[in-house]
Amino acid sequence: MEYKIVEIFTSEEAKWDGRPLYQAVVEQVIELRVAARTMVTRGIEGSYENGEIVTGRLEVLSYNLPMRISIILPARELDQVLPIVREMVIDGILAVRDLEVIAHQTKSLPLPRNTRVRTIMTPAPKRVGRGTPLDEVARLLLSSTFTGLPVVDEENRPVGVISQGDLIHKAGMPVRLGLLARAENGRTDAVLAALHAKRAEEIMTRPAVAIAEDQPVTAAVGLMLSNHVKRLLVVDGAGKLTGILSRVDVFRAGLRESPDWGEFQKQSIQVADLRTVADIERRDIVTVLPDAPVDEVLRLIDCHDIQRVCVVDREGKLLGLISDRDLLIAFADRHPGIWDYFAGKLPFTEQHRRQSELLEHLAAKTAADVMKTDIVTVAEETPIEEAVRLMLEHAIKRLPVIDREGKFKGMISRDSLLRAGFASNGTGGRHVQE
Repeated sequence: MEYKIVEIFTSEEAKWDGRPLYQAVVEQVIELRVAARTMVTRGIEGSYENGEIVTGRLEVLSYNLPMRISIILPARELDQVLPIVREMVIDGILAVRDLEVIAHQTKSLPLPRNTRVRTIMTPAPKRVGRGTPLDEVARLLLSSTFTGLPVVDEENRPVGVISQGDLIHKAGMPVRLGLLARAENGRTDAVLAALHAKRAEEIMTRPAVAIAEDQPVTAAVGLMLSNHVKRLLVVDGAGKLTGILSRVDVFRAGLRESPDWGEFQKQSIQVADLRTVADIERRDIVTVLPDAPVDEVLRLIDCHDIQRVCVVDREGKLLGLISDRDLLIAFADRHPGIWDYFAGKLPFTEQHRRQSELLEHLAAKTAADVMKTDIVTVAEETPIEEAVRLMLEHAIKRLPVIDREGKFKGMISRDSLLRAGFASNGTGGRHVQE
Protein backbone atom coordinates (compact mmCIF):
# COMPACT_ATOMS: atom_id res chain seq x y z
CA MET A 1 0.00 0.00 0.00
CA GLU A 2 1.06 3.60 -0.55
CA TYR A 3 1.41 5.69 2.58
CA LYS A 4 1.26 9.38 3.47
CA ILE A 5 2.47 11.31 6.47
CA VAL A 6 0.53 14.31 7.72
CA GLU A 7 2.64 16.66 9.84
CA ILE A 8 1.43 19.55 11.98
CA PHE A 9 3.98 22.04 13.32
CA THR A 10 2.31 23.97 16.12
CA SER A 11 2.80 24.99 19.75
CA GLU A 12 1.77 23.95 23.25
CA GLU A 13 -0.68 26.85 23.42
CA ALA A 14 -2.59 25.87 20.25
CA LYS A 15 -6.14 24.84 21.09
CA TRP A 16 -9.14 23.22 19.43
CA ASP A 17 -12.53 23.25 21.08
CA GLY A 18 -10.98 24.21 24.40
CA ARG A 19 -8.44 21.37 24.44
CA PRO A 20 -4.77 21.25 23.44
CA LEU A 21 -4.60 20.80 19.67
CA TYR A 22 -2.31 17.79 19.87
CA GLN A 23 -4.73 15.98 22.15
CA ALA A 24 -7.74 16.83 19.98
CA VAL A 25 -5.99 15.62 16.80
CA VAL A 26 -5.04 12.27 18.33
CA GLU A 27 -8.58 11.71 19.60
CA GLN A 28 -10.07 12.64 16.23
CA VAL A 29 -7.88 10.15 14.36
CA ILE A 30 -8.94 7.43 16.81
CA GLU A 31 -12.62 8.27 16.25
CA LEU A 32 -12.19 7.96 12.47
CA ARG A 33 -11.09 4.32 12.98
CA VAL A 34 -8.52 4.30 10.22
CA ALA A 35 -5.34 2.23 10.11
CA ALA A 36 -3.17 5.17 11.20
CA ARG A 37 -0.54 5.86 13.82
CA THR A 38 -0.06 9.24 15.44
CA MET A 39 2.89 10.63 17.35
CA VAL A 40 3.24 13.87 19.29
CA THR A 41 6.69 15.28 20.05
CA ARG A 42 7.61 18.36 22.06
CA GLY A 43 10.59 20.43 20.90
CA ILE A 44 13.27 21.60 23.28
CA GLU A 45 13.83 24.89 21.51
CA GLY A 46 12.46 26.90 18.60
CA SER A 47 11.08 30.12 17.26
CA TYR A 48 7.85 31.42 15.72
CA GLU A 49 6.94 33.73 12.88
CA ASN A 50 6.71 36.76 15.21
CA GLY A 51 10.34 36.33 16.28
CA GLU A 52 9.51 34.77 19.64
CA ILE A 53 12.19 32.37 20.83
CA VAL A 54 11.23 29.52 23.14
CA THR A 55 13.52 27.13 24.99
CA GLY A 56 13.45 24.39 27.58
CA ARG A 57 16.85 25.25 29.02
CA LEU A 58 16.70 25.76 32.76
CA GLU A 59 18.66 29.01 32.71
CA VAL A 60 16.23 30.58 30.20
CA LEU A 61 13.09 28.55 30.84
CA SER A 62 10.09 29.53 28.71
CA TYR A 63 6.70 28.14 27.87
CA ASN A 64 4.76 27.50 24.64
CA LEU A 65 7.36 25.07 23.33
CA PRO A 66 7.02 23.87 19.72
CA MET A 67 4.94 20.75 19.08
CA ARG A 68 4.99 18.36 16.15
CA ILE A 69 2.03 16.03 15.45
CA SER A 70 2.66 13.23 12.92
CA ILE A 71 -0.05 11.03 11.41
CA ILE A 72 1.09 8.07 9.30
CA LEU A 73 -1.67 6.39 7.29
CA PRO A 74 -2.49 4.55 4.03
CA ALA A 75 -2.72 7.01 1.16
CA ARG A 76 -6.32 6.06 0.39
CA GLU A 77 -7.35 7.13 3.88
CA LEU A 78 -5.96 10.65 3.43
CA ASP A 79 -9.26 12.08 2.21
CA GLN A 80 -10.92 10.91 5.43
CA VAL A 81 -8.37 12.61 7.67
CA LEU A 82 -6.99 15.69 5.93
CA PRO A 83 -10.17 17.84 5.67
CA ILE A 84 -10.89 17.39 9.38
CA VAL A 85 -7.33 18.08 10.49
CA ARG A 86 -7.07 21.08 8.18
CA GLU A 87 -10.06 22.66 9.89
CA MET A 88 -8.55 22.02 13.33
CA VAL A 89 -5.16 23.63 12.66
CA ILE A 90 -5.82 27.33 13.11
CA ASP A 91 -2.37 28.03 14.57
CA GLY A 92 0.46 26.17 12.90
CA ILE A 93 1.74 24.65 9.66
CA LEU A 94 0.11 21.63 8.03
CA ALA A 95 2.09 19.49 5.57
CA VAL A 96 1.54 16.24 3.68
CA ARG A 97 4.16 14.09 1.96
CA ASP A 98 4.68 10.59 0.60
CA LEU A 99 6.26 8.06 2.90
CA GLU A 100 8.06 4.93 1.74
CA VAL A 101 6.86 2.24 4.15
CA ILE A 102 8.82 -1.03 4.06
CA ALA A 103 6.43 -2.88 6.38
CA HIS A 104 3.49 -1.99 8.60
CA GLN A 105 3.49 -4.68 11.25
CA THR A 106 1.24 -4.99 14.26
CA LYS A 107 1.61 -7.63 16.93
CA SER A 108 -0.39 -10.81 16.16
CA LEU A 109 -2.30 -9.18 13.29
CA PRO A 110 -1.72 -9.93 9.59
CA LEU A 111 -3.18 -6.52 8.73
CA PRO A 112 -3.18 -3.35 10.80
CA ARG A 113 -6.30 -2.99 12.90
CA ASN A 114 -9.04 -0.92 11.25
CA THR A 115 -7.69 -1.51 7.74
CA ARG A 116 -10.53 -0.51 5.42
CA VAL A 117 -11.61 -2.13 2.20
CA ARG A 118 -10.67 0.91 0.11
CA THR A 119 -7.02 0.68 1.19
CA ILE A 120 -6.40 -2.78 -0.33
CA MET A 121 -9.05 -3.09 -3.07
CA THR A 122 -8.28 -2.96 -6.79
CA PRO A 123 -9.67 0.48 -7.75
CA ALA A 124 -11.49 1.49 -10.95
CA PRO A 125 -12.18 -2.04 -12.25
CA LYS A 126 -13.39 -2.83 -15.75
CA ARG A 127 -17.19 -2.86 -15.97
CA VAL A 128 -20.00 -3.24 -18.48
CA GLY A 129 -23.54 -1.92 -18.85
CA ARG A 130 -26.75 -3.93 -18.95
CA GLY A 131 -26.85 -3.84 -22.75
CA THR A 132 -23.23 -4.77 -23.41
CA PRO A 133 -22.97 -7.68 -25.91
CA LEU A 134 -21.55 -10.83 -24.38
CA ASP A 135 -18.72 -11.08 -26.88
CA GLU A 136 -17.42 -7.78 -25.49
CA VAL A 137 -17.88 -9.11 -21.95
CA ALA A 138 -15.85 -12.22 -22.82
CA ARG A 139 -13.08 -10.14 -24.42
CA LEU A 140 -12.81 -8.01 -21.29
CA LEU A 141 -12.61 -11.07 -19.09
CA LEU A 142 -9.95 -12.62 -21.30
CA SER A 143 -7.80 -9.51 -20.79
CA SER A 144 -8.56 -9.20 -17.06
CA THR A 145 -6.97 -10.65 -13.95
CA PHE A 146 -10.47 -11.34 -12.64
CA THR A 147 -12.94 -13.97 -13.82
CA GLY A 148 -15.90 -11.81 -12.84
CA LEU A 149 -17.07 -8.53 -14.35
CA PRO A 150 -19.38 -5.97 -12.69
CA VAL A 151 -22.53 -4.90 -14.51
CA VAL A 152 -23.58 -1.33 -13.67
CA ASP A 153 -26.54 0.90 -14.42
CA GLU A 154 -26.43 4.37 -15.96
CA GLU A 155 -25.31 5.88 -12.64
CA ASN A 156 -22.46 3.41 -12.14
CA ARG A 157 -24.29 1.43 -9.46
CA PRO A 158 -23.72 -2.35 -9.52
CA VAL A 159 -26.75 -4.37 -10.60
CA GLY A 160 -25.08 -7.72 -11.16
CA VAL A 161 -21.93 -9.68 -11.94
CA ILE A 162 -21.02 -11.83 -14.90
CA SER A 163 -18.68 -14.71 -14.15
CA GLN A 164 -17.07 -17.36 -16.25
CA GLY A 165 -19.76 -19.75 -14.99
CA ASP A 166 -22.52 -17.43 -16.26
CA LEU A 167 -20.97 -17.39 -19.73
CA ILE A 168 -20.70 -21.18 -19.79
CA HIS A 169 -23.99 -22.22 -18.21
CA LYS A 170 -26.29 -19.39 -19.31
CA ALA A 171 -24.78 -18.18 -22.57
CA GLY A 172 -23.42 -21.46 -23.91
CA MET A 173 -19.73 -20.56 -24.04
CA PRO A 174 -18.20 -23.98 -24.83
CA VAL A 175 -15.02 -23.82 -22.73
CA ARG A 176 -13.66 -21.91 -19.78
CA LEU A 177 -11.73 -18.70 -20.36
CA GLY A 178 -8.34 -20.29 -19.68
CA LEU A 179 -8.84 -22.71 -22.56
CA LEU A 180 -10.39 -20.08 -24.82
CA ALA A 181 -7.30 -17.92 -24.37
CA ARG A 182 -5.17 -20.83 -25.63
CA ALA A 183 -7.32 -21.59 -28.66
CA GLU A 184 -6.40 -20.61 -32.18
CA ASN A 185 -7.64 -17.18 -33.23
CA GLY A 186 -10.20 -18.60 -35.63
CA ARG A 187 -11.80 -20.71 -32.92
CA THR A 188 -11.72 -17.85 -30.42
CA ASP A 189 -13.40 -15.51 -32.91
CA ALA A 190 -16.08 -18.11 -33.65
CA VAL A 191 -16.88 -18.56 -29.96
CA LEU A 192 -17.06 -14.80 -29.39
CA ALA A 193 -19.23 -14.26 -32.47
CA ALA A 194 -21.73 -16.79 -31.14
CA LEU A 195 -22.04 -14.76 -27.94
CA HIS A 196 -22.77 -11.45 -29.66
CA ALA A 197 -26.55 -11.82 -29.83
CA LYS A 198 -27.04 -11.84 -26.05
CA ARG A 199 -26.64 -8.94 -23.63
CA ALA A 200 -25.10 -8.71 -20.18
CA GLU A 201 -28.38 -8.31 -18.29
CA GLU A 202 -29.70 -11.59 -19.75
CA ILE A 203 -27.17 -13.79 -17.96
CA MET A 204 -25.75 -11.75 -15.08
CA THR A 205 -25.99 -13.04 -11.53
CA ARG A 206 -28.05 -10.73 -9.38
CA PRO A 207 -28.09 -9.08 -6.93
CA ALA A 208 -24.46 -8.08 -6.85
CA VAL A 209 -22.75 -8.86 -3.56
CA ALA A 210 -21.07 -5.61 -2.57
CA ILE A 211 -19.47 -3.98 0.43
CA ALA A 212 -19.00 -0.34 1.31
CA GLU A 213 -15.46 0.92 0.86
CA ASP A 214 -15.28 2.23 4.42
CA GLN A 215 -16.01 -1.19 5.93
CA PRO A 216 -13.16 -3.08 7.64
CA VAL A 217 -11.45 -5.81 5.64
CA THR A 218 -12.59 -8.30 8.27
CA ALA A 219 -16.20 -7.63 7.30
CA ALA A 220 -15.31 -8.24 3.66
CA VAL A 221 -13.73 -11.61 4.50
CA GLY A 222 -16.85 -12.62 6.39
CA LEU A 223 -19.04 -11.59 3.46
CA MET A 224 -16.93 -13.59 0.99
CA LEU A 225 -17.16 -16.72 3.11
CA SER A 226 -20.87 -16.48 3.91
CA ASN A 227 -21.80 -15.84 0.27
CA HIS A 228 -19.29 -18.32 -1.20
CA VAL A 229 -17.82 -15.72 -3.57
CA LYS A 230 -14.25 -15.11 -4.72
CA ARG A 231 -14.54 -11.34 -4.89
CA LEU A 232 -16.72 -8.45 -3.76
CA LEU A 233 -17.77 -5.30 -5.56
CA VAL A 234 -16.85 -2.20 -3.59
CA VAL A 235 -19.12 0.84 -3.50
CA ASP A 236 -18.94 4.34 -2.09
CA GLY A 237 -21.49 6.03 0.14
CA ALA A 238 -23.78 6.67 -2.84
CA GLY A 239 -23.71 3.01 -3.86
CA LYS A 240 -21.50 3.65 -6.92
CA LEU A 241 -18.82 1.16 -7.96
CA THR A 242 -15.30 2.15 -6.90
CA GLY A 243 -13.38 -1.11 -6.85
CA ILE A 244 -13.18 -4.89 -6.52
CA LEU A 245 -11.81 -6.77 -3.53
CA SER A 246 -10.63 -10.31 -4.25
CA ARG A 247 -9.16 -13.05 -2.08
CA VAL A 248 -5.80 -12.31 -3.67
CA ASP A 249 -6.03 -8.67 -2.54
CA VAL A 250 -6.55 -9.85 1.04
CA PHE A 251 -3.70 -12.35 0.92
CA ARG A 252 -1.30 -9.95 -0.78
CA ALA A 253 -1.99 -7.14 1.68
CA GLY A 254 -1.68 -9.46 4.66
CA LEU A 255 1.68 -10.84 3.56
CA ARG A 256 3.07 -7.48 2.51
CA GLU A 257 2.05 -5.61 5.61
CA SER A 258 2.74 -8.26 8.22
CA PRO A 259 4.49 -11.59 7.75
CA ASP A 260 2.69 -13.30 10.64
CA TRP A 261 -0.66 -14.98 9.91
CA GLY A 262 -1.79 -14.82 13.54
CA GLU A 263 -5.13 -13.37 14.48
CA PHE A 264 -6.73 -11.21 11.81
CA GLN A 265 -9.00 -8.99 13.87
CA LYS A 266 -9.67 -9.77 17.52
CA GLN A 267 -12.88 -7.81 17.65
CA SER A 268 -14.69 -9.62 14.86
CA ILE A 269 -12.57 -12.48 13.52
CA GLN A 270 -11.51 -15.63 15.32
CA VAL A 271 -8.65 -17.61 13.87
CA ALA A 272 -9.28 -21.32 13.71
CA ASP A 273 -6.78 -23.69 15.33
CA LEU A 274 -5.14 -24.24 11.96
CA ARG A 275 -1.53 -23.42 11.29
CA THR A 276 -0.06 -25.75 8.68
CA VAL A 277 -1.00 -26.98 5.22
CA ALA A 278 -1.83 -30.43 6.62
CA ASP A 279 -4.75 -28.90 8.53
CA ILE A 280 -6.56 -27.70 5.41
CA GLU A 281 -5.55 -29.95 2.50
CA ARG A 282 -8.25 -31.61 0.48
CA ARG A 283 -7.54 -35.33 0.19
CA ASP A 284 -10.18 -36.54 -2.29
CA ILE A 285 -8.14 -35.62 -5.36
CA VAL A 286 -8.13 -37.69 -8.55
CA THR A 287 -4.76 -39.27 -9.39
CA VAL A 288 -3.40 -41.48 -12.16
CA LEU A 289 -0.30 -43.61 -12.65
CA PRO A 290 2.37 -42.45 -15.12
CA ASP A 291 1.54 -45.26 -17.55
CA ALA A 292 -2.17 -44.35 -17.67
CA PRO A 293 -3.30 -43.64 -21.26
CA VAL A 294 -4.02 -39.99 -21.93
CA ASP A 295 -7.56 -40.86 -23.03
CA GLU A 296 -8.16 -42.12 -19.50
CA VAL A 297 -6.90 -38.82 -18.11
CA LEU A 298 -9.23 -36.97 -20.44
CA ARG A 299 -12.21 -39.05 -19.30
CA LEU A 300 -11.38 -38.39 -15.63
CA ILE A 301 -11.24 -34.64 -16.25
CA ASP A 302 -14.54 -34.81 -18.11
CA CYS A 303 -16.42 -37.14 -15.74
CA HIS A 304 -15.31 -35.44 -12.53
CA ASP A 305 -15.70 -31.91 -13.95
CA ILE A 306 -12.20 -30.97 -12.84
CA GLN A 307 -9.36 -29.05 -14.48
CA ARG A 308 -6.33 -31.06 -13.37
CA VAL A 309 -5.16 -34.55 -12.41
CA CYS A 310 -2.09 -35.45 -10.36
CA VAL A 311 0.28 -38.18 -11.58
CA VAL A 312 1.76 -40.44 -8.87
CA ASP A 313 3.86 -43.59 -8.91
CA ARG A 314 2.79 -46.87 -7.30
CA GLU A 315 4.23 -45.75 -3.95
CA GLY A 316 2.14 -42.59 -4.11
CA LYS A 317 4.98 -40.17 -4.83
CA LEU A 318 4.00 -37.11 -6.84
CA LEU A 319 5.52 -37.09 -10.30
CA GLY A 320 3.62 -34.37 -12.15
CA LEU A 321 0.40 -32.60 -12.97
CA ILE A 322 -1.86 -32.66 -16.04
CA SER A 323 -4.44 -29.94 -16.69
CA ASP A 324 -6.99 -29.59 -19.43
CA ARG A 325 -4.96 -26.64 -20.68
CA ASP A 326 -1.85 -28.83 -20.92
CA LEU A 327 -3.79 -31.32 -23.02
CA LEU A 328 -5.11 -28.63 -25.33
CA ILE A 329 -1.63 -27.21 -25.86
CA ALA A 330 -0.02 -30.63 -26.33
CA PHE A 331 -2.45 -31.96 -28.91
CA ALA A 332 -4.03 -28.93 -30.61
CA ASP A 333 -1.58 -28.98 -33.51
CA ARG A 334 -1.36 -32.76 -33.87
CA HIS A 335 -5.06 -33.47 -33.51
CA PRO A 336 -7.64 -30.66 -33.83
CA GLY A 337 -10.26 -32.97 -32.34
CA ILE A 338 -9.00 -32.05 -28.87
CA TRP A 339 -10.70 -28.64 -29.19
CA ASP A 340 -13.94 -30.27 -30.32
CA TYR A 341 -13.79 -32.59 -27.34
CA PHE A 342 -13.57 -29.73 -24.85
CA ALA A 343 -16.03 -27.53 -26.72
CA GLY A 344 -18.54 -30.35 -27.28
CA LYS A 345 -20.61 -28.31 -29.74
CA LEU A 346 -20.57 -30.57 -32.77
CA PRO A 347 -23.61 -32.61 -33.87
CA PHE A 348 -23.69 -35.89 -31.97
CA THR A 349 -22.70 -38.16 -34.87
CA GLU A 350 -19.82 -35.97 -35.99
CA GLN A 351 -18.74 -35.40 -32.40
CA HIS A 352 -18.74 -39.14 -31.77
CA ARG A 353 -16.64 -39.78 -34.89
CA ARG A 354 -14.07 -37.11 -34.07
CA GLN A 355 -13.89 -38.07 -30.42
CA SER A 356 -13.37 -41.70 -31.36
CA GLU A 357 -10.50 -40.66 -33.61
CA LEU A 358 -9.11 -38.44 -30.89
CA LEU A 359 -9.31 -41.10 -28.16
CA GLU A 360 -7.61 -43.60 -30.45
CA HIS A 361 -4.85 -41.04 -31.03
CA LEU A 362 -4.51 -40.28 -27.31
CA ALA A 363 -4.50 -43.94 -26.29
CA ALA A 364 -0.99 -44.18 -27.72
CA LYS A 365 0.23 -41.55 -25.25
CA THR A 366 0.60 -41.89 -21.48
CA ALA A 367 0.27 -39.50 -18.59
CA ALA A 368 4.07 -39.42 -18.28
CA ASP A 369 4.30 -38.11 -21.86
CA VAL A 370 2.20 -35.00 -21.24
CA MET A 371 2.48 -34.23 -17.52
CA LYS A 372 4.20 -31.11 -16.26
CA THR A 373 7.01 -31.89 -13.85
CA ASP A 374 8.16 -28.36 -13.00
CA ILE A 375 5.31 -27.84 -10.55
CA VAL A 376 5.25 -25.91 -7.32
CA THR A 377 4.50 -28.10 -4.30
CA VAL A 378 4.20 -27.53 -0.60
CA ALA A 379 4.97 -29.80 2.36
CA GLU A 380 2.34 -30.78 4.92
CA GLU A 381 4.23 -29.03 7.72
CA THR A 382 4.51 -25.77 5.77
CA PRO A 383 2.91 -22.81 7.61
CA ILE A 384 -0.25 -21.50 6.01
CA GLU A 385 1.26 -18.06 5.41
CA GLU A 386 4.07 -19.61 3.36
CA ALA A 387 1.51 -21.41 1.19
CA VAL A 388 -0.20 -18.09 0.57
CA ARG A 389 3.12 -16.55 -0.36
CA LEU A 390 3.84 -19.31 -2.90
CA MET A 391 0.41 -18.95 -4.52
CA LEU A 392 0.87 -15.22 -4.94
CA GLU A 393 4.46 -15.47 -6.13
CA HIS A 394 3.64 -18.05 -8.80
CA ALA A 395 0.11 -16.79 -9.60
CA ILE A 396 -1.50 -20.19 -9.01
CA LYS A 397 -4.84 -21.12 -7.51
CA ARG A 398 -4.02 -24.59 -6.14
CA LEU A 399 -0.97 -26.25 -4.63
CA PRO A 400 -0.25 -30.00 -4.43
CA VAL A 401 0.72 -31.14 -0.93
CA ILE A 402 3.41 -33.77 -0.30
CA ASP A 403 4.78 -35.42 2.81
CA ARG A 404 8.44 -35.73 3.77
CA GLU A 405 8.86 -38.74 1.50
CA GLY A 406 7.42 -36.87 -1.49
CA LYS A 407 4.12 -38.77 -1.42
CA PHE A 408 1.08 -36.90 -2.68
CA LYS A 409 -1.35 -36.05 0.14
CA GLY A 410 -3.85 -33.65 -1.39
CA MET A 411 -4.39 -30.12 -2.66
CA ILE A 412 -5.00 -26.73 -1.10
CA SER A 413 -6.86 -23.88 -2.79
CA ARG A 414 -7.30 -20.16 -2.24
CA ASP A 415 -10.72 -20.81 -0.77
CA SER A 416 -9.37 -23.29 1.78
CA LEU A 417 -6.68 -20.80 2.78
CA LEU A 418 -9.21 -18.04 3.32
CA ARG A 419 -11.43 -20.32 5.40
CA ALA A 420 -8.50 -21.60 7.41
CA GLY A 421 -7.31 -18.16 8.35
CA PHE A 422 -10.59 -16.41 8.95
CA ALA A 423 -13.98 -17.41 10.38
CA SER A 424 -16.26 -14.40 10.63
CA ASN A 425 -19.02 -13.98 13.16
CA GLY A 426 -20.72 -11.30 11.11
CA THR A 427 -20.41 -9.97 7.61
CA GLY A 428 -20.70 -6.28 8.31
CA GLY A 429 -21.19 -5.63 4.62
CA ARG A 430 -24.26 -4.68 2.68
CA HIS A 431 -25.87 -6.01 -0.42
CA VAL A 432 -26.63 -3.78 -3.34
CA GLN A 433 -29.98 -4.61 -4.83
CA GLU A 434 -30.88 -3.96 -8.42
